[in-house]
Parts: sequence; structure tokens; C-alpha cells
Amino acid sequence: MAPSATTNNERTHLDIHDRTDRQNVAQRLGISEEKLKKAVSMVGTRISTIRGHIGN
Repeated sequence: MAPSATTNNERTHLDIHDRTDRQNVAQRLGISEEKLKKAVSMVGTRISTIRGHIGN
């Protein structure tokens, strides 16, 4: 069976309304949830774009 397209390694977007998702992505990027929320408000929920915005 092929891996699910929604696994953390393959996901492209953050669900900003899901606390666990915010915590996981913030931890993976090495930033606080507050900084993550600010980045999302500036550039949207695409994880690669957030990563570029924060300089990771």
C-alpha cells in the first residue's frame, strides 16, 4: 500500500486551526507557535513558503 499523501513528511500546508499541527510544524521549523502564526498571516499556510519566510 502506498503511503498516505497526508503524512507529515509529504504535507504541503499547515492547518493553522489545528493546535497539534501548529505545534508539530513550529517544532519542525524551530520556531514558536506565535512566530508561526505571524508567518502564516504574512505568507499563508504553505509550509515551504513559511520556511522560506523565516529563513530555514
